[in-house]
Amino acid sequence: MEISIISGKGGTGKSSISAAFATLSSDVVLADCDVDASNQHILFKPKHEEEQEFTGGQKALTDPESCTNCGICVPYCRFDAISFSDNGVIISETLCDGCQLCKRVCPHQAIKMVDYNKSRMYTGSFRNGRMVYGQLAPGEENSGKLVNLVRDKAKKQAKLHNIDTIIIDGPPGIGCPVISSITGTDHVLIVTEPCLSGLIDLARAAEVSQSFGIKTSVLINKFDLDQNLTTDIEEWCYKNQLEIVGFIPFDTMIVEAMVNCKSIIEWSPDSAVSIAIRDACKNILYEKR
Repeated sequence: MEISIISGKGGTGKSSISAAFATLSSDVVLADCDVDASNQHILFKPKHEEEQEFTGGQKALTDPESCTNCGICVPYCRFDAISFSDNGVIISETLCDGCQLCKRVCPHQAIKMVDYNKSRMYTGSFRNGRMVYGQLAPGEENSGKLVNLVRDKAKKQAKLHNIDTIIIDGPPGIGCPVISSITGTDHVLIVTEPCLSGLIDLARAAEVSQSFGIKTSVLINKFDLDQNLTTDIEEWCYKNQLEIVGFIPFDTMIVEAMVNCKSIIEWSPDSAVSIAIRDACKNILYEKR
């Protein structure tokens, strides 16, 4: 079973829930598809067995010998990536969008485009099975493509090691990376929290997930911080025929667990939070059967 855990907004506790799900079994594949800000490897410290380069685009690079420092390219850059120096213009690889306009307008052919391959995908083992995660380099795009590669690798790892469950820690929002994280999965779990933005972004994420015909459910994290908004979320889910698989209480032990590089399941298995997460996971797996 492939479960994608997403959230319409950041800060809902999506990664904490993903980590908890990944430690409910001794044999899972954990795919960290939040490639813009992956963090599961910090928690689980996997043993890297494979490192793969990812080229998501190109960056502009100047040739100091050909550059006359004429500055014609500078005003054309809409990303403020080009600046003057005594040795010719300098192009910031972080700010460069790879649009190639500077190369086209340069009268001396002093700018060329080079592949930007500083992003990486890692594969290895961790204490509860296998892990695959991507790390997108600063300023790099095409994160949806890297997410696809991470998911494909996770499926291959599951097949190679005879593992039935894949947990996907997806990115927040509703953009291309999210779509790449959920398409073709068995179940999408949207983690939300009782705040106005949580409800609004839940609706947006659910619309995206349901548009692909994927079974979608909701988990309300920190539900006891605002009971009125939790009730609003419940009513919205009922109206839109979305099952709520769990209510997770607020507990600072989740932070304590993360500081100690453990999931809440590992840190405090008998806590109310762990029990609620365990029940939510069982609801999803039982529903599949």
